[in-house]
Amino acid sequence: MSYLSIQGLHKSYGPTAIFSDINCEIGKGEFITLLGPSGCGKSTLLRCVAGLTGVNGGQIRLDGQDLLPVAPQKRGIGMVFQSYALFPNMTVQQNVAFGLRMQKVKGSEAEQRVKEVLELVELNDFAGRYPQQLSGGQCQRVALARSLVTRPRLLLLDEPLSALDARIRKHLREQIRQIQRELGLTTVFVTHDQEEALVMSDRIFLMNAGQIVQSGDAETLYTAPADAFAAGFIGNYNLLDAATASRLFGRAIGSSVAIRPEAIQIGAQGSIAAQIRSHSLLGNVIRYRVEAGGVELLVDVLNRSASDMHACGQCIKLNIEDSAICEVA
Repeated sequence: MSYLSIQGLHKSYGPTAIFSDINCEIGKGEFITLLGPSGCGKSTLLRCVAGLTGVNGGQIRLDGQDLLPVAPQKRGIGMVFQSYALFPNMTVQQNVAFGLRMQKVKGSEAEQRVKEVLELVELNDFAGRYPQQLSGGQCQRVALARSLVTRPRLLLLDEPLSALDARIRKHLREQIRQIQRELGLTTVFVTHDQEEALVMSDRIFLMNAGQIVQSGDAETLYTAPADAFAAGFIGNYNLLDAATASRLFGRAIGSSVAIRPEAIQIGAQGSIAAQIRSHSLLGNVIRYRVEAGGVELLVDVLNRSASDMHACGQCIKLNIEDSAICEVA
């Protein structure tokens, strides 16, 4: 049974439609990511669910309750923003306890709940510090704790990691996912970072121009993109129109195709002659830019050793299995 149901949702500002006819169903305890480029409507959709932005039509139901007539503070929803929005004159403990004050939770119960949630986000040793005495990652954990302490029915995360450096982002996304699983908390996470979406989500809703263009688990979105936009946004697909694909394979191809860089093999058994144009070292992967019959392709190869690297200008053979060729609209 659906826990969060959004049906026919429409939002516009004057004549400008942000999104229209949004329909999705989210199960209890799921971690859903809204993924898409800036301006596609994902953050506005999140704010509509929270009640911070009004809608022009449609329905939002949470656990069977119609949310549209309910005030934001009474929806039982926790929200974490990209900006931490912490009170600078309050300690970590006071910031976290603020939501409980609004709920009129007092005394030993409030103290115990604050203590529990600070332990959950590993900040119990920082309870007496002020926001300006914390790192960005610690501030974001305070913001998360402030949302969790109220025991929300639904947690909304609006690009909470985008301002952090790569190492802290990786740690926090693992911590957020672990906490979400421990609490069984239904969560909707907004990001434009495909890696975050792929590693964190039970399901991904890929958005473009105010529409959900594809939804499914990470494997489905990565290996079976619904269209050229999905292929271009998820991963680093080689996108070829029908004429270019026909020239590359030496046979008639009736539609545009997408080919993942790691699905192209370099080896003596390959049937497609090519030449290395350039290469980039991406840590454990070497990304080659190659030319084959006037067609430029990206090829990703596992970086096993420096001696295996192909030099610029080197002639090579490529092998592309039929199963690696994905037709896209």
